Amino acid sequence: MKEQVIIDEALEKLQQAGIDAEAQKAPDAGIDGRIRINYNNKPYIVFIEVKKHLRGHQLADLIRLKEKYTPLMIVTEYLFPKLKEELRRENIAYLETNGNLYLKDKGIFLWLEGQKNTVTTKEKTGRAFTKTGLKLLFHFLQNEELLQLTYREIAQQTGIGFGNINVIMNDLKNQGFLIQVNKKQYKLTHKKELLHRWMVGYEDRLKPALKVGTFRFLKEEDFLHWKTTPLQPMKTYWGAEPAADLLTNYLKPGILTLYTTETRPELIKGYRLIPDEKGNVKVYQKFWHDDEVAENIAPPLLVYADLMNTGDRRCIETAQKVYEQLLQDKFG
Repeated sequence: MKEQVIIDEALEKLQQAGIDAEAQKAPDAGIDGRIRINYNNKPYIVFIEVKKHLRGHQLADLIRLKEKYTPLMIVTEYLFPKLKEELRRENIAYLETNGNLYLKDKGIFLWLEGQKNTVTTKEKTGRAFTKTGLKLLFHFLQNEELLQLTYREIAQQTGIGFGNINVIMNDLKNQGFLIQVNKKQYKLTHKKELLHRWMVGYEDRLKPALKVGTFRFLKEEDFLHWKTTPLQPMKTYWGAEPAADLLTNYLKPGILTLYTTETRPELIKGYRLIPDEKGNVKVYQKFWHDDEVAENIAPPLLVYADLMNTGDRRCIETAQKVYEQLLQDKFG
C-alpha cells in the first residue's frame, strides 16, 4: 500500500466517524505531508509521517522528527498496543487506516479506539526473510567474510542446510542486498536497510518460533541478583536488557532475556525457574553458531535488535549506545 493510499484510506475512516479532515502537501522534503482537521469550528494543522508498518526501533527517529515538526502524527496501517502507549507518552499523534486515532495538542484532544484492523494481505518478503533465511542473514550481518566461503563451508559455520544457502543468496541478490564484486567475492549493500528488514523479520517471524517459555525465579531475590546467576558456559547467554546492562552499564533490566541450548527441564532445575506467562524471565533458543562473543552475552547485533524492538525509550537509548560502541563500524 503506497503512502497516498494509506492517507486516503485513513482519512475516509475519519470522515465516516464524523471528523472533517483533509490531506495537504508537505511544506518541505523533511516530512511526508500535513493533515488539516476541523474541530470545534477551528482548523488544526498536523504534520504527518506515513509508514506501512511502524516498529519499535523506528520510534527514536520519530522523536527526533517531532523536534522540528510539531504536532507530529504517524499515519499507518496498524500499530501494536505497546507502540501506541509509547507514542502517547511522547505526545506523538497516530492515525490507523481503520480509523483509530490519537491527537492531543493545544485546543484539541481526539482519541478513538476499538476499530478492527482492516489489513488482510501479507507483504511478500522472499526466501531471505523466512525463518531459515533470517538465521543465515544474521550470520552474514555478523561476519561478512562468510560470503567469501563455499556453500559447504557456510553451512558448516552457520548450521544452515546446504541446499538453502544458494536460494537465500540468490534472493538477496534479486532484492539488491548482495552484489558480486568479482568472480569469487561478494558484498552486502544497503546494509542499514537490510538491518532494518532483518530486525522486522526477526521480531515477527523468527523470534516467536525460538521461544522456550516465560518464567520467574523461585526466589524473588534471585531476580535482583541476576548478575550472580551461574550461566552454563557456551550454552546460555544473557540477551536484550541484561546483556545491554553488562555491555553499557546504562540500563537496569526490567525483563531478563536468555538465549540457550539447554532444555526446558535443565533450565528449570539449574536456575530455579517456575513457568509463569506473566513472569519476568523470557527464554529463547540460541540460533547462532559463532561463539566468538563476550562470555555469556549474546552478540551485540542481537542485543541491539531486541532493545530497539521493545519500543521502550530507555531501551532505545541503550540500544543506540550499543550501536555506537560496537556496531557503527559495520553499518556506518
